[in-house]
Amino acid sequence: MTKRILKLCSHLHKAKVFADIGCDHGYCTQYALQNGLCGRAYISDISAGSLEKAKTLLKEYIEKGSCIPVCADGLDGIKEPCDLVLIAGMGGEEIVRILSRVPLPKSFVLQPMKNSEKVREYLLSRGAKVTADYTFRDGKYYDVITGNAAGGDGYTEYEIMFGRDNLKNPSEDFLNKMREEHAKMRRRLTAKMNGASRAELLERLRYYEEVINVFEYDI
Repeated sequence: MTKRILKLCSHLHKAKVFADIGCDHGYCTQYALQNGLCGRAYISDISAGSLEKAKTLLKEYIEKGSCIPVCADGLDGIKEPCDLVLIAGMGGEEIVRILSRVPLPKSFVLQPMKNSEKVREYLLSRGAKVTADYTFRDGKYYDVITGNAAGGDGYTEYEIMFGRDNLKNPSEDFLNKMREEHAKMRRRLTAKMNGASRAELLERLRYYEEVINVFEYDI
């Protein structure tokens, strides 16, 4: 398994019904079943080809009835409540779209590929409690957001943009991502763009520089 998959698996916990949305190869579901973390697992993917890969990996569990494959959009094909939902490897806006059509899962592990701030904003609007929110690197940078529907939460503007754990206890992966993103934005400023785009870029650059200056000083 890759570091990314192992990181996601480390956030899985015991659940009666587990759903792996956008399951791809099905490695996370395999981990959950092998370690007795769920009584029943659903693997769901909108791509029949991707789902077939997971079905091959999990054939033994499917035959036993402990794993149920569903070719569907998000949670649409799952007809019972899930205690734990994993949605990984897709954009933040897609994750929000999937979650907006169902009651907020009791527990969730989310790994948006981009627009993580939109996921955070949405979760807060639904009254979710975020339990982990950080960045790590495995070839590229990934954000992981975990939590539950048990209680409300509050985030600052900066925490929504960058992730609460990243600001409270910044890892070297997060700091490197900040430096790299900052350098990219500085390079973009040399290109031609309209006034509104330049103003938006400068505003985002300001946020990054404020955070970088705080942590560079502390380090």
